[in-house]
Amino acid sequence: MNPIDATFARLRTENRRAFMPFLVAGDPSPEGTVAAAGQLARAGASLIEIGFPYSDPIADGPVIQAAYTRVLGRGLKLDAMFACIEQIAALPEVAGKVPLVGMVAYSLILRRGLDRFLDQAKQAGMSGLIVPDLPLEETTDLAPRMAARGLKMILLVTPTTPRERAKRIVAAATGFVYCVSVTGITGEREGLPDELTAQLAWLREQTSLPLCVGFGISKPAQARALRDHADGIIVGSAIVRGLVEAPETVPALAASLVAALGEP
Repeated sequence: MNPIDATFARLRTENRRAFMPFLVAGDPSPEGTVAAAGQLARAGASLIEIGFPYSDPIADGPVIQAAYTRVLGRGLKLDAMFACIEQIAALPEVAGKVPLVGMVAYSLILRRGLDRFLDQAKQAGMSGLIVPDLPLEETTDLAPRMAARGLKMILLVTPTTPRERAKRIVAAATGFVYCVSVTGITGEREGLPDELTAQLAWLREQTSLPLCVGFGISKPAQARALRDHADGIIVGSAIVRGLVEAPETVPALAASLVAALGEP
């Protein structure tokens, strides 16, 4: 069983929701990324999403864009990013316990070559990939290659995705469905849209896959509000910003989010 499937099956039996922090490979440094992953795993992360820095991010807000710029400015190459991920996968707190999911632009995969990139992702210890700039209709080359390697293809549904299209997306997705909470870019927000719970309820009728909500989540109150509607939350900008501005606060933030998701 793929580690993502196993993790959500376990969480379901425990009546818990997944906390999935997002890290940028190589930020604040390769060593810092590895250390942060260990801290987040110890704080209760169920999965860890790792972004591959790219010069033209699709929907990332200023915090994550700045992190990508820092990494690329230091000249970190793709092989070094894979090496960073491999070190994370080997951590005692992560190995066999916390699946790793990559967020990567399709152009990076295409430039490296589909088979070579996927082989490296698998070897580095990844369990699935999110490729946000690859339309559903153009996954025909990538999807079977991922399936052959036991990698999950996680697809996104946004608030503006037409419902007929959303049905096709969740039918093709594996691992979990990435439910974008708001229209726009990533970043911390004070609140979440009222229509999000209705969107999640509708998606729940379309698929048995776990539903994980990302974009705009940074506070325990937001996690608590989603507990009865989603199977997990994805927290990016607050983690990435914290690692640069106040790294000592990140484990406490993670623990508070885990606690909020675990409350009955």
